[in-house]
Amino acid sequence: MTLKRNILLAGAVLLASGGLAQAEMMATTVNDLNVRAGPGPQYPAVGLATRGSTAVLDGCIEGSRWCRVDVNGMRGWVYADYLQVDRGGSQVIVEQHRDEIGVPVVTYESTASVVPVDPQPAPGDELLGPVGAVETITPPETVRTYIDTNPGQTVQLGGDVVVGAEVPADVTFQSIPDYEYRYTRINDRPVLVDPGTRRIVYVYQ
Repeated sequence: MTLKRNILLAGAVLLASGGLAQAEMMATTVNDLNVRAGPGPQYPAVGLATRGSTAVLDGCIEGSRWCRVDVNGMRGWVYADYLQVDRGGSQVIVEQHRDEIGVPVVTYESTASVVPVDPQPAPGDELLGPVGAVETITPPETVRTYIDTNPGQTVQLGGDVVVGAEVPADVTFQSIPDYEYRYTRINDRPVLVDPGTRRIVYVYQ
């Protein structure tokens, strides 16, 4: 009886350790975002991960917001601001809680074919501020008509133009008649912005 009990206990320990060895850190994408070939906006996008996609989080570069993930059959790099994980039943942004949730540290070795710049974009070269939650909107067709007839000048910024991203303070917005949101063009893409929070609420494709 004792021998049988010891064998069962040993089996339980083996199963437990096997489960730990296979444990993966799972994350969810906060918004649509580009998955890039390397940790920086200068690297080409390997594809688009749609909002709510489940990703396996390998880890993030120390001192950087870039993290390596496997998502929707793609392997690449995304901002930690755009990922959330479950922590005690609540969804938290990886960048804001990476120490608490124990995100592994990974490194990136560049190849001769790609000469990276700073792996973390400098202030002013990206959509500043973490991605925040915004109300989903569907703008009326009259708004697109107004934008098409009043194109305005485009602003060049690094980073991914996604819903929820905060637009830098030095970017000006255009008013749209009888509409609460403002309009600007980022990297030649029309976007609608909440003037109060400066967050993008809609991106025209």
